[in-house]
Amino acid sequence: MQIVRPRVVMHISKGVVMPTMALWGARLARQSDVVHLHLPQLDAAPIALACRLMGIPLVATYHCDMLLPTGLVNSLANGASNLANHIAGRLAKVLVHNTRDYAESSIFLKHYLSKVHPILPPVEVAPAAEADFAALREKAAIQPGQRIIGMAGRLATEKGAEYLAEALPSVLQKHPDARVLYAGEYQNVFGEQPYAQRLAPIIEQLGPHWIFLGSLTDAQQTAFYRLCEVTVLPSINSTESYGLVQVESMACGTPVIASDRPGMRVPVQMTGMGRLFPPADAPALAEALIDILDHPEQYHSRADDLIQRSTPDYVAVEYEKIFELAKGGT
Repeated sequence: MQIVRPRVVMHISKGVVMPTMALWGARLARQSDVVHLHLPQLDAAPIALACRLMGIPLVATYHCDMLLPTGLVNSLANGASNLANHIAGRLAKVLVHNTRDYAESSIFLKHYLSKVHPILPPVEVAPAAEADFAALREKAAIQPGQRIIGMAGRLATEKGAEYLAEALPSVLQKHPDARVLYAGEYQNVFGEQPYAQRLAPIIEQLGPHWIFLGSLTDAQQTAFYRLCEVTVLPSINSTESYGLVQVESMACGTPVIASDRPGMRVPVQMTGMGRLFPPADAPALAEALIDILDHPEQYHSRADDLIQRSTPDYVAVEYEKIFELAKGGT
């Protein structure tokens, strides 16, 4: 395997500019039977055009619709990226996304549904030793009898952490020992500093009932899921198209509460291992949390089919089928 990392010369909003990316893409395409692009990606358009000229079949995996903050630069970046996506989308033999549910609502994928083949993303859960559980208990100062609610991911606008924070006081009325453990990057997240500043006063009011753990090792992440009674994914927009952490949580035996959004709702619908709630509805989230804390036995169903279809080996076989399909269409 050869990995080429083109030089980044500047950042525009949350994206990067790599002038040699398209040249490298075209050069490596000549050595390939199939080219696999990942969208959204500004450089996808020239690479896709090069593949068409060389007669090389193209597969593209589309991850999510891009929603940048308001402003002239972000608007131009969003427009350029959308144009590149559509050029690549028209030239691709096959488009892959995690779920048909998201594809049908996507501002991009809904134009190419005849090309869309759903493949769940791969998920691996690392084994955790007792030392990992002990380290996490010490780090979070977990005490016996506390009701542990988890949230995992970088602290970013689309994750909707404020709705969990707003729901927690209602939960505390019924379960005064409840605590939120937040696993993931939360300080100086690129492009998210204003959001963190807006969120800080809400979190401060919760005192010891909200603990930021920071980034965890893979083994500690597994311990985190198993120590939690429920994990929450309160994401609010289309930049969250699935939510890998809910599959990781289910694989560790922990139920999930997720926003009832396209793509995100699929793991809960497939397994029954959790609840859905209307996006950005803190009272509904509080009600769902209280229900799972009160009746955990109702949400500990098995997620075997979802987990099996999310293994790297299974996903690799599905992609091999897609590549063969693309090659046969040339």
